Amino acid sequence: MKAYIKLLKEEEVLRRLSTIQLISYFGAWFSNIAIYTLLLELNVSAQIVAFVAMLHFLAGVIQAPLSGPIIDRMNPKRLMLSLIIVEIVATFTLVFVSDYSDLWLLYLLIFFKMAAASFYFTTEMSLLPKILHGSKLQLANELHSIIWSLSYTLGMAISGFVVYLFGIKAAFILDGMIFIAAFRLLYTLQIKVEMIKIEANIIIMMQETFSYLKKSPKAFHLMLVHSFVGLTAFDALVALMVDKYYASIIATSLALGLLNSARAIGLVIGPIYIGKWINNKRLIYVFIAQGLAIWLWAFVMHNFYLSLFASVIVGLFTTTLWSYSYTLLQKNIEEKYYGRIVAYNDMLFLSSAAFTSYMIGFLATHSFSLEAITAIMGAGFFVGAFYYNYVLKSEKIKEIS
Repeated sequence: MKAYIKLLKEEEVLRRLSTIQLISYFGAWFSNIAIYTLLLELNVSAQIVAFVAMLHFLAGVIQAPLSGPIIDRMNPKRLMLSLIIVEIVATFTLVFVSDYSDLWLLYLLIFFKMAAASFYFTTEMSLLPKILHGSKLQLANELHSIIWSLSYTLGMAISGFVVYLFGIKAAFILDGMIFIAAFRLLYTLQIKVEMIKIEANIIIMMQETFSYLKKSPKAFHLMLVHSFVGLTAFDALVALMVDKYYASIIATSLALGLLNSARAIGLVIGPIYIGKWINNKRLIYVFIAQGLAIWLWAFVMHNFYLSLFASVIVGLFTTTLWSYSYTLLQKNIEEKYYGRIVAYNDMLFLSSAAFTSYMIGFLATHSFSLEAITAIMGAGFFVGAFYYNYVLKSEKIKEIS
């Protein structure tokens, strides 16, 4: 933890960006709990719950091919401010969704809100390797994932109580106000990075990126390795668990908040300890540990309190998998392609998460138990460990530090 604090003290831009992350991510989870509580109150089908979860990721997939070239051409601060404005408008408009007939509006708002959020995230992750290098970049990625997890923990837990005490619309309004605060902080921040002048148009830039990936296959392999983390897209699964097992013993919003918060506690704790131990070879064991943790969750899912405990264990390995595999990619690509490669990497990750969300709904409506679905998700990480081992043996992957 001292290393993260030292880094924040030394890097002013990172410190302000991290504060903005904490505020905006915190607000985002208010909306999430309110959205899933609304869906369960409307008594929608498992497929609709899964479709909404999929929409959270699908928006990022669709805009990714264009976002990379735009990021490499535009001033990052100006772009991020524009994206926050989209999030503000979409979030406040959510208050108008109150009935089953309004689901089309909910789908539309989630799509634009998450497209902007994904675009913002990709822009920021393309910015970090331009201002930080080596072990500082790894620490910054770990810090980013810890902040995400901390925001996830506080946002989910507090939102559960806010929705329970004040209602769904109050959560949407509070979320919008929090995004306004994030906009103000970013507006006053000075970001100085040297922009590489690119004359090519967007189509040519996309063609250049595919040519680069063909010449540098290790970049594509590392993108696929990172995409396995998308198998931890548990939002639809958690909502269905609450509806099936826990709704009779605890309020829906509270159960959603507590289960997601428990997992996020693991997300925060994990990199603090595993981050000191991890290296390229040991990442294989983190993949295996993630799979075993998810299998444990499947085994105890029927019991709410044991499920809370298992959720913490599941979260322990996710953050390290995400941050280390992301840093490996950043370390092993040329600076000229940061924006485009990161955008395509996010597209693969979000595609994996969207597919996972869709399959949860599909399998749940085709006689698969939630325990079986969870076990299948866990098995995916053993496949990930096997594939990453192949990449290590076939490609020259640079160590991070």
